Amino acid sequence: MFSLSCTEIKKEVENTAIENSIRPHLEPNRYNVAFLIMKGTYNTEFTAPYDIFQHTQYRKNIKAMNTFTVANTLAPITTFEGVRILPDFDYTKDSLPQIDILVVPSAEHHLDTDLKDNIMLDFVKKIDHKALFMTSHCDGAFVLAKAGLLNDVASTTFPSDIEAYKKMFPQLDVKDSVLFVHDGKYITSAGGAKSFEAALYLCEYLYGKEIAQSLAGGLVIDWKLEDLPRFIAQ
Repeated sequence: MFSLSCTEIKKEVENTAIENSIRPHLEPNRYNVAFLIMKGTYNTEFTAPYDIFQHTQYRKNIKAMNTFTVANTLAPITTFEGVRILPDFDYTKDSLPQIDILVVPSAEHHLDTDLKDNIMLDFVKKIDHKALFMTSHCDGAFVLAKAGLLNDVASTTFPSDIEAYKKMFPQLDVKDSVLFVHDGKYITSAGGAKSFEAALYLCEYLYGKEIAQSLAGGLVIDWKLEDLPRFIAQ
């Protein structure tokens, strides 16, 4: 009697999921926002900005955002907390749409092995050439820094990793005790639940205070930019 091993069954399931995957429909005249996900991505740093940006599609008279994920595979990505996500695009093989905003959520190995992934780092560098904004949450800043993108701007990262960040990248202008930093086209945030605030800040920057408050209200967030510890370069 023929039977499949657990590994073979898992592979069959993944192949079927990939074959049946449907690429997201990207509406014209919107900002294309790509979320770079990988094994061990943390849920909140991914879902918080995704929630904020995706909800722009339900606001009128603005240039809303198309949201989608990119990874180095089309097979399911398992987050640190165990959620399985099916990527929309494989940046190593697929023809990608123009990416206006790249979001780099934190992942489990952003302080070590991920920083040795030259294919991923080269992808980030490539996107940086034409992107309007490059953003990170929590330790996603380590990826932007390793790619050499933050050398001339201020940035921040997860509070307890500030010292490791300074030690690894002593050339950087690192801001402490802030929720997010905006310098040029780079927005870096402390991450965690404060990823919502950093995403709302970008929306207020693009769309104005009224839209940002509307987006925050839809997620029951008390949004007052003026009350938040932040660094915005002039």
